[in-house]
Amino acid sequence: MNNLNSSAASGASAPARQRDFMARVLELNRMREVPPAAFVETYGCQQNVSDSEKISGMLRDMGYRLADSAEGADLVIFNTCAVRENAELKVFGNLGALKHNKRRNPDMLIGVCGCMIQQKHIAETIGKKYKHVDMVFGTHALYRFPQILCEALEGGRVVDIEGERGEIVENVPLERDVPPLAKVPIMYGCNNFCTYCVVPYVRGRERSRSAENILAECESAAKQGYREIMLLGQNVNSYGNDLSGGLTFAGLLREVCKIDGIERIRFMTSHPKDISDELIKTMAEEPKICKQLHLPIQSGSDRVLKAMNRKYTRAEYMEKLRKIRAAMPDIVLTTDIICGFPGETNEDFAETLGALREAEYDMIFSFIYSRRVGTPAADMPDCLTDEEKHRNFDEMLKVQNEISKQKNLKYIDTEQTVLIEGRSKTNPETVTGRTEGGKIVNIGCPNLGGCEKDALTGKLVNVRITGAQTWSLTGEII
Repeated sequence: MNNLNSSAASGASAPARQRDFMARVLELNRMREVPPAAFVETYGCQQNVSDSEKISGMLRDMGYRLADSAEGADLVIFNTCAVRENAELKVFGNLGALKHNKRRNPDMLIGVCGCMIQQKHIAETIGKKYKHVDMVFGTHALYRFPQILCEALEGGRVVDIEGERGEIVENVPLERDVPPLAKVPIMYGCNNFCTYCVVPYVRGRERSRSAENILAECESAAKQGYREIMLLGQNVNSYGNDLSGGLTFAGLLREVCKIDGIERIRFMTSHPKDISDELIKTMAEEPKICKQLHLPIQSGSDRVLKAMNRKYTRAEYMEKLRKIRAAMPDIVLTTDIICGFPGETNEDFAETLGALREAEYDMIFSFIYSRRVGTPAADMPDCLTDEEKHRNFDEMLKVQNEISKQKNLKYIDTEQTVLIEGRSKTNPETVTGRTEGGKIVNIGCPNLGGCEKDALTGKLVNVRITGAQTWSLTGEII
């Protein structure tokens, strides 16, 4: 097993060094009769999706064709998530299944990367129990992927999970999803250390990209036909805090708004404690910024929020919501909630239900607490049984589903501008898109031919909303 010397690949020479490895892999692949196939499967958040776009871009430049599944692929990469246990169990299950593929094709290479691998105990488990895995590398080694792959092709098993957590490497090749949406990271890591969260340990402390590099990437995306930009970071509101004399996040948003060709701008995720009056004002004034905000509350109980180290109270959170809605009455609000956090009581849960009813979110992303090794919450005692946690979780969904349905019903008979994302995966006579607020709209087009339906992708169209479900709307093009 080779453990790459991180220091040897770091520093100013890193991009040039990796280009040399890319050229070596490309030369090997050009000697094959058929270009090898690579499959990349992504778990977790939009940041992971963005990382996979870099992996896919490097693979493309090294002579691989990108496959839609692991079946028959010469190279399989799992880009993993560490936030919840279910994602980890799914990765382990899929890795086990690949043993059969490897038996049929001994030359096949398998790699596991991402946040999950940045945890030492996970990397050790894969090293001991999954001998058929050839490459194991963490989030900080992403740009060294060409070197890792080159060594694996030469017959070595490679592990690279250390990395330099303060380094941002630019100009890594990209293979984006098709337009209209381009995901653009503006920062990496997190300084908040919520007691349940493993992100600061696997992605490191906050590091902001320069505004020049961010704007150059947005301009490049616009020239390639992307009409919508999603700015990404674990806490976008603190963008620039580690840069001297640079733009605030609100200032960065105003600069992105100036780029020709970009018609919509979204961002995630925002920490409630860092939502500023300047940001609210910018969102309200700039027509390109979508009136949509994901603002995780996590719990409605002050006692639980303190145990989570969230650094705000429910009252402070709700006051920010009032400011946001006063500036943007039609804004679409979503949130994250953890059910069954260690020490949470049924009384605490009742306060969370009260917060749901008070905030009236359009949608929530809710999870039963998942213990993460190495976080402070992992050692906190529980108050509720698993049965109580699941009962509370089901009740929370019931309350929120009714709120979401009632809010969606108000869209019926309104006209909405929808950015078409493509043909529906379940109905060939339907295209799907999103409103400015991020609401999914399914649009029936029975009178349009296939080419015309596909031609709508990336277009902004006016739609009359004709129906509403809990999680989506239906409509017809005006």
